[in-house]
Amino acid sequence: MERSIKAFVLIIPLLFAALAPRAHAQEFQFTVNLNYEQLVAQQKTDPQSMSQLQTYMNDFLNNTRWTNDQFGKDEKIKCKLNVNLTRSPQQGNYEANAQLIVSRPVYGSTYETVLFTYVDKNFAFTYLPSTQLYFNENSYTEELPYILAFYANIALIFDYDSFSKLGGSPYVQKAFNLVNLARNSSPNKRGWDSNADSKNRYWLIENLQSQQFTPFREGLYKYYRQGLDVATQNPAETRAKVLEFLNTVRDVNQMRPASLVINSFFDAKSDELYKIMIEGLPEQRAEAYALLVSLDPAKTQLYQRLSM
Repeated sequence: MERSIKAFVLIIPLLFAALAPRAHAQEFQFTVNLNYEQLVAQQKTDPQSMSQLQTYMNDFLNNTRWTNDQFGKDEKIKCKLNVNLTRSPQQGNYEANAQLIVSRPVYGSTYETVLFTYVDKNFAFTYLPSTQLYFNENSYTEELPYILAFYANIALIFDYDSFSKLGGSPYVQKAFNLVNLARNSSPNKRGWDSNADSKNRYWLIENLQSQQFTPFREGLYKYYRQGLDVATQNPAETRAKVLEFLNTVRDVNQMRPASLVINSFFDAKSDELYKIMIEGLPEQRAEAYALLVSLDPAKTQLYQRLSM
């Protein structure tokens, strides 16, 4: 991605800040929330160990250098990682589910749009405060840093794709390489293997790497950079780009119905899509309604208002 584009979008409203030297900060502003109430109900749990685990995840995600680009303070990618520990079959071994939420600001507004949300039900790992965890992107080391590195690259894909067409491609390859290394070496195959859970990390990156989903990823640039980012100045153009994108999604969905990436998109965007299109002309609302109820039937009740 051209970093100058992103800097323009996020910093130009801050006229004086834009004249100041660029800060060389890491890419992410990750907030990790660790919930271990279920463990407390099952067994004795050390709060200090849980605090150290949360600190490790925060530090790893925020302090690792993931790209060669320079990010100013106001350019950092905002992410939340909510981890719910559900079971500890033995000391240091944990089973959990996790939710990743990636967002970015919309140019010319105070609104933050969710780029992507993903629920991972196969978050299993080993962690002992007394043991140092190592990460090597070229050779599988340990489960927890590999899962976190995968999430970081997924966040980069969606952020970069929103600022330039297919800008996240280098991170698609990185995430795919992590999955291939992990599926051959990880003790927790269910999270990585193609023959396991159809909503696991393998299928997420498989979708993003597949040429069948290239139009979807190209469409993200139209949706965000040419759509949402001009909403303040030209809301009619925003609605036109959203409809164009929804037609693209329909075409991709016909080739790959019920795909993980498209389902995750609508999980994140249904309310936003409704709020954008409810202001449209009657024919635009009707077109949006037909597309949305076919692509996201679970939320038909929300979209129903577009047809009124």
